[in-house]
Amino acid sequence: MCPVKALIASRRNRKPFVTNILSSGPTPKRFAPLGPLRGTIRVPGDKSISHRSLMFGALAVGETKVSGLLEGHDVIATADALRAMGATIDRTGEGEWSIHGVGVGGLLQPKQALDMGNSGTSTRLLMGLIASHGITASFVGDASLSARPMGRVIEPLSQMGASFTSSPGGTLPLMMTGSLPAVPITYRLPVASAQVKSAVLLAGLNTPGITTVIEPVPTRDHSERMLKGFGAELTVVEVDEERHISIHGDAELSPQTITVPGDPSSAAFFIVAALITEGSDLLIENVGLNATRAGLITVLQQMGGDIELVNQREVGGEPVADLRVKHSRLTGIEVDPAIAPSMIDEFPVLFVAASLAKGRTTTSGLDELRVKESDRLAAMAAALKASGAIVEELEDGLIIEGSDGTPLRGTKDEAIITHLDHRIAMSMAVAGLASKSGVEVDDTRPIATSFPTFEELLRKASS
Repeated sequence: MCPVKALIASRRNRKPFVTNILSSGPTPKRFAPLGPLRGTIRVPGDKSISHRSLMFGALAVGETKVSGLLEGHDVIATADALRAMGATIDRTGEGEWSIHGVGVGGLLQPKQALDMGNSGTSTRLLMGLIASHGITASFVGDASLSARPMGRVIEPLSQMGASFTSSPGGTLPLMMTGSLPAVPITYRLPVASAQVKSAVLLAGLNTPGITTVIEPVPTRDHSERMLKGFGAELTVVEVDEERHISIHGDAELSPQTITVPGDPSSAAFFIVAALITEGSDLLIENVGLNATRAGLITVLQQMGGDIELVNQREVGGEPVADLRVKHSRLTGIEVDPAIAPSMIDEFPVLFVAASLAKGRTTTSGLDELRVKESDRLAAMAAALKASGAIVEELEDGLIIEGSDGTPLRGTKDEAIITHLDHRIAMSMAVAGLASKSGVEVDDTRPIATSFPTFEELLRKASS
């Protein structure tokens, strides 16, 4: 059985996520130079859009069809949870899924705890959905997810009437009871977070009246685009340079046919790998280029990266293009903190690019990276230092002195500690391609949460 089919079969049998990924013990691996990256590849579907396709399809009445769905552990966790609350979700082919929804307000009480595995997106957005339903649900997750704070979602959803019993520090395991009817609120985001914004908007779907989120700094807007596509009454207006996003409750969603574009966060690893590997000329097809997600390309181009957007088009309301990336001599820059929300998940691999650039790269305003799957600032600072890079860790960013293209030393007798964080593992795998002796990561299993074909595509691009 292929890995994806095995994963889906195991999840349908409701085996704990920890068993699926972590029971076999760590799988360390050394990533060494493979030569130029050439040819054409296509990365898996966008994770953010995949999650939302399943969720919105589960709230529509009728059949939603999705192609190009990312079939990683995180998205499968979302599918499992929605099945547990009454939606019918079936895989009909490679990346092809059918969702028969229950309608807004139609979610059922799950009979057992919802196992979110490693997926913070699944957890926070599903908490939003449940907040305006009269049901109780328990959320559990793996060790990494259980250490991540949920207070930023709990606060606004509590204002809407939901009640929570969490572990100390506002973490999982967590039990919540939704409110029916919930109370519409106007909520100003204290930090830029698409997940918190989306959770409040999803709660507003089944809440009488108008629920509004005020966003001082723009974040990825897939929820807004897709909710409109499904028929929700949603408006976005600019007031004093802030976005006011309002959703009308008691919504009725209509089923859709969705084509998921390639995930720019997954493409990021191959973009950087091609830029820092001499002789590379790689075409990455069908990459989503939503303006709220494309910050990495802007920054890498500012650093001198040769990235050409080919065949620009729109698919399902989302801008898409093919990216032709060639090896480039990068130059360090001071990254504008205002761009951080549009590339927050891509900073770990940007740090790798900066370590090979000429001169200094300075980043700031990255407090959000402290509360991801790991403390990504501390984890990447330690990992790059162990590989021979010169890095200074700040409270809200890193300062990296680049090697001007000289390969990193690599690791010797020690493995990079990834903290079960898929993006740390893949970023340091990319660093290994531009090292003298290779970089060993302590565990590659978490990569399957977002990019199960990562190593396969790496071999294809370098063969």
